[in-house]
Amino acid sequence: MWTFLATNFLLFLLYSYFSSAVSSPIYSTSCQLQRQFHLNGMHKDGDLVLGGLFRIHFFSIYPDLSFTSEPQQPICHGFDVSAFRQALTMAFAIDEINRDSNLLPNVTLGYTLYDNCIQVGVAFHAALSLINGQEEKVLLHENCIGTPPVLGIVGESSSTRSIAISSVLGLYRVPMVSYFATCSCLSDRQKFPSFFRTIPSDAFQVRAMIQILKHFGWTWTGLLIGDDDYGLYAARSFQSDLGPSGGGCLAYTETLPRENNPSEIKRIVDVMKKSTARVVIVFAQERKMIDLLEEVVRQNVTGLQWIASEVWISAIVFQTPRLMPYLGGTLGIAIRRGEIPGLKDFLLQIRPDLHHNNSYGNNMVNQFWEHTFQCRISPPPAGWVEAGGALCTGQEDLGNVATEFLDVSDLRPDYNVYKAVYALAYALDDMLQCEPGRGPFSGHSCGNLQRLEQWQLVYYLDKVNFTTSFGDQVSFDENELKVQTVGEVKKSAFKGEELTLDEDRIFWNFESKKPPQSVCSESCPPGTRMASKKGQPECCFDCVPCSEGMISNKTDSTECTSCPEDFWSSPQRDHCVPKKTEFLSYHDPLGIFLTTTSLLGTFICAVILGIFIHHRRTPVVRANNSELSFQLLLSLKLCFLCSLLFIGRPRLWTCQLRHAAFGISFVLCVSCILVKTMVVLAVFKASKPGGEASLKWFGVLQQRGTVLILTSVQAVICTVWLVSSSPTPHKNTQYHNDKIVYECVVGSTVGFAILLGYIGLLAILSFLLAFLARNLPDSFNEAKLITFSMLIFCAVWVAFVPAYISSPGKYADAVEVFAILASSFGLLVALFGPKCYIILLRPERNTKKAIMGRVTES
Repeated sequence: MWTFLATNFLLFLLYSYFSSAVSSPIYSTSCQLQRQFHLNGMHKDGDLVLGGLFRIHFFSIYPDLSFTSEPQQPICHGFDVSAFRQALTMAFAIDEINRDSNLLPNVTLGYTLYDNCIQVGVAFHAALSLINGQEEKVLLHENCIGTPPVLGIVGESSSTRSIAISSVLGLYRVPMVSYFATCSCLSDRQKFPSFFRTIPSDAFQVRAMIQILKHFGWTWTGLLIGDDDYGLYAARSFQSDLGPSGGGCLAYTETLPRENNPSEIKRIVDVMKKSTARVVIVFAQERKMIDLLEEVVRQNVTGLQWIASEVWISAIVFQTPRLMPYLGGTLGIAIRRGEIPGLKDFLLQIRPDLHHNNSYGNNMVNQFWEHTFQCRISPPPAGWVEAGGALCTGQEDLGNVATEFLDVSDLRPDYNVYKAVYALAYALDDMLQCEPGRGPFSGHSCGNLQRLEQWQLVYYLDKVNFTTSFGDQVSFDENELKVQTVGEVKKSAFKGEELTLDEDRIFWNFESKKPPQSVCSESCPPGTRMASKKGQPECCFDCVPCSEGMISNKTDSTECTSCPEDFWSSPQRDHCVPKKTEFLSYHDPLGIFLTTTSLLGTFICAVILGIFIHHRRTPVVRANNSELSFQLLLSLKLCFLCSLLFIGRPRLWTCQLRHAAFGISFVLCVSCILVKTMVVLAVFKASKPGGEASLKWFGVLQQRGTVLILTSVQAVICTVWLVSSSPTPHKNTQYHNDKIVYECVVGSTVGFAILLGYIGLLAILSFLLAFLARNLPDSFNEAKLITFSMLIFCAVWVAFVPAYISSPGKYADAVEVFAILASSFGLLVALFGPKCYIILLRPERNTKKAIMGRVTES
């Protein structure tokens, strides 16, 4: 809006110039321009003249605009000594260039500097006066040949005024080099084709501020902006960069009023007090900050960490004991500080013009003199200072006055002014060194000193590249410097933007003497994730613990990540740990018990075998088919040992061997029992008349062959099973999410069922035969023992099936081992317990007579 209004206002002024110039020739050869403003300035003649626009006053007051009388110009007050030094820095740079024989030789530069009175209207009038000629007279009917009144303008300091003026100057390609306008919008070359600047845009310092916020973990901040282009564009850039990648949120965004509005200022300070944000970022001009800070002091608002933009971070007006309890420790982005040798000596030579007080003299110097020495120039310029006070002599000594005017130790905007003047000078020098016929303009022409065009300077200014005495390389890229330092943030074409902070040198204006916490929600620790609160900014969130099996290993994680397959989340959910492994181990109590029991059973088998071998010639051993007894003991020993294959971490070979060894061992055992039962029946039948042939057809060879054939069938079943669908080790995660259960997958359920079914078939057959022979007359009835042992065997394995199916993981293996051991001990005790009792404890019964007591043959 400001640009539109300002543009129309400038066109109105241009119309005033031209209409005045062409409508009066019948009355006079000259005309007086319409004077709306008395411009406060400085002037020095030269072959070529550069213009300058500076803000020499802090405030301006518009008089009554009722239009019942001729409108008066605004009243400027609050002399800004540092801004006046910036204007003199331009004068010094031009004087230095004139003394340099290598830069612009045989050309003398002059200058015309104006005070903009911190008003867009005054700045416009000043800009028009610069590009169209001095404001007093315009002579008509002259030959319009020569250089323009000014070739380029150094200024403006305000983004709003720069936007307004450059939008019109760009139409006529008049170059303007700003030293303090930072609005990122001014980088648009289409809208502002002749605008340049020696200060980075707001986009740069916004990124620097966001880096500072990240560095200290400040995610919940307040933003104050001025009601102008500088503040509005900075806020837009800040909000844009902070949102997607900045990782922060704004608790509030408040606009400081354009004019002093106590009620609005009070409301804004109330918002700051009530907010939980402890960090406040401000993009506003000095004069607006003054009103705000007055209210801050009145309400005694302390405990805030201020972050200042380049406009007011280094302003002397805020460095007072009264404001230090509130602003102490303020962080900010200060523009590049430079050194300008010889500037202080130049400043000491400044003297007022006591006799000329007009736009072409030194009335800007006169005002400075009056401000510094509290005297008045005679006659006093109406409207600028109040009458009264001693007359200035012009011989007052600046060296005896304590003023920031002579403090050249911290030159920031001044250094930018210095570079802006040199940029224009180097561009002029490049243009004047152009060789005719090899120039960049139409027909390979060059600009010449007798008829320079302002648009020609833009071409060279765009390509200028030089190094200052301070060692800074200056060149323009999208209207910004390629290399520039903003506070402690460095930007280069190779490393990008890099923040370096010396925290030991930062003063924290808090009781803790540490950086404040400024967050909407406390950080979510590892093991949790951030969950946004509905209807609130993204920086306001709840911390939700990660689910089982998921972790977050850093602070403020937005998501929890799943652990790899073999890992599980720690109890704190902040890292993955290997899942617990579960299998029937030799080291856990159950594994130790089963292993001990298996070895004990093997040992008992060995002892009984030794007893039987030692007493092999006794009637009890011989009467019960000693060879089958030995085979049975060996098979039981294998049954006990095969249970060890079920203990320990499953491997491919153990998975394949365990069921094959188990199946063959038990078939061998049950086959021996079946043959023993058949032998008992054959002996009983042989004891009857005509039954001798039964023993002939079921002799020792037949017994051995039967055992071998029955066992071979199981061996074939196991071989086919292993070849077709072999058991394999498997990591099972279905039973427990946080455990890996190592188990053997049987491969073929059918193969496993046939293996068990075959054992069961032989066991049932043995049980039935033994049951039929249980009442045979005998003092030591073997059939009864076999019947009882088979009853135990079948009961164990019938109970095994449902227990095995319902037991997960290692307990399934434990059930199978228990079934093996239980059935093996059942057979061992039932078949060999009574015999060992007789052999060891009742030897009197271990005689042929005792064995033959009730039967004809034993």
